[in-house]
Amino acid sequence: MPVTKVFVTGGSGYVGRHTVAALLGRGITVTALARSDRSAETLSRLGAEPVRGTLTDTEVLREAASRADGAIHLGVDYSEGTAAADRVAADALLDGVGGGPYVHTGGVWVYGDTDGVVDEDAPKNPPAVTAWRLATEKHILARAATGAHPVIVMPGVVYGDGGGLVEMYFAGPARETGAVPLIGDGGNHWAVVHVEDIAELYVLALDAAAGSQYAGVSEEHPTLAGIVEAIGRSAGCPGRTEPLTPAQAADRMGPIAEAFALDQRMTGARARRELGWKPQHTDVLTELARPLPT
Repeated sequence: MPVTKVFVTGGSGYVGRHTVAALLGRGITVTALARSDRSAETLSRLGAEPVRGTLTDTEVLREAASRADGAIHLGVDYSEGTAAADRVAADALLDGVGGGPYVHTGGVWVYGDTDGVVDEDAPKNPPAVTAWRLATEKHILARAATGAHPVIVMPGVVYGDGGGLVEMYFAGPARETGAVPLIGDGGNHWAVVHVEDIAELYVLALDAAAGSQYAGVSEEHPTLAGIVEAIGRSAGCPGRTEPLTPAQAADRMGPIAEAFALDQRMTGARARRELGWKPQHTDVLTELARPLPT
């Protein structure tokens, strides 16, 4: 049955706004969870119908998903108990949407350091900050045996449109201090994806087979040093870095610093082959080097 109406969590966020736009661009009606008046206003401006509630309001999630043909879970509860909250929300959405597609957000960091270029079948060795995802994703995928239709999309580091982790931990601090944070020598590789491209993958994943998993990454494997250099040009401080040891980075950024230091090279070939995904943004360093619009 074609998907004509989708319920989205996290729709007012960085990736969520682009995903809502991608859904609407394909003529799909969107309802989306709004945890505040500001979120509701953002969603309304995008053209989605806000549904007031939070990720812990399981009855709201279940009811909203039951009135849709599919569901996409982008929201995250960053309070204590993230893993438990994510699993409860996922179960509520799966229960609500029934046999319709449910697309869950994972992340390629669960693979840890990779030995060369790897795909979704590689062994997983997550840093502490994402280790909780392993049990959650196993639980979600097991729901396929009960007639549910779970699909997991695992984005790389999402960039573009002046937002996300790149802005929060690297570009923003660079504009404030005049130097871009650099962890270690920066020789490690990142798996990356543009925000518009990952939004398209979420939409395409609604048509994926139950139990599928997709790495949402471009075929680029830039080094952290290259990313930092590009950010420096955009931030108006070319060539100026603030070297941080892993311990200093952890003190500054928290547990996520370990993930930023991973050496990852991954391929999104499965999504391209099975879903026809065609990333349009394939020059991350050039895009990151562009000054943000004023």
